[in-house]
Amino acid sequence: MSEHGSGPSGQDGRGPTAPQEPGDTVWRLRSRACWQEAAELLRPAAERDPGAALGRAELLIEQCLFTAAHWPQAEQALRLAEAVVSTTEQRAAASCARGFLAYVASVLGPRDRLDEAQAALGRTSALLPPDAPGRPLLDFRRGLVAENLLRDPTAAWIAYRRAHEGAGERGDELLRSYTWRHLAALALATGDHDRAREGFDASLRLREQLGFTVGVAPALAALAEVVEPDEAVRLRAEAARLVQALGGVPVWLARQLSAVRPPVTPPDGRVGREARGTIS
Repeated sequence: MSEHGSGPSGQDGRGPTAPQEPGDTVWRLRSRACWQEAAELLRPAAERDPGAALGRAELLIEQCLFTAAHWPQAEQALRLAEAVVSTTEQRAAASCARGFLAYVASVLGPRDRLDEAQAALGRTSALLPPDAPGRPLLDFRRGLVAENLLRDPTAAWIAYRRAHEGAGERGDELLRSYTWRHLAALALATGDHDRAREGFDASLRLREQLGFTVGVAPALAALAEVVEPDEAVRLRAEAARLVQALGGVPVWLARQLSAVRPPVTPPDGRVGREARGTIS
């Protein structure tokens, strides 16, 4: 589903929407599903500072990912970011965010935007040198498209492995929490329960250590797929409590766990039909 700026505890690197200035406060709000409040903190600087504009856009795209709503706000913030960027790296970051928004909209939104997602991520790749800091995030998002839109697990695995290794080299533990989980999901699909459990457990551990509260429930639910039945019941109950405490997000997980009343779906029923499995 991810990640600009410094992460918690001064991490360097990018995660599927790593927090921007003012840093710790934005991170705390974001990690507790308070994307609107975090975005408001960035609003004053966003009209003149490309970094703040990109960070704000990423926050609001992540809100779409967890809520399957607020699409116009994310689109507006991304257009602002696209208008104020000036360097090649910034243009690549904006293009990567564009590809991610199109991906999220394809999975959870009212229409298929696969072509837009592929085109934007292709532009990002053309703008970035092989060793650029934004490469791991780009690889991760290309893996998402391959896994969930193109249904190509081999291409997804290759992209996730590159993202996983790149995130490790950069010390981006938030992005690694995502790559661990997706690699584990692909392992589970092939029947490798041991590797799947290792990956799901590592993802959960990282999210708990980082304090990425909004991402803990999906990690708990994923781990529940590969443990003994009694432990699975406990993990799902804990995930459901977290979802309820955060106001019913992620909405796709809330639906799966029956933790809260399901959200109203778009006219084509896309949330109910496609929001299954590891989408972010």
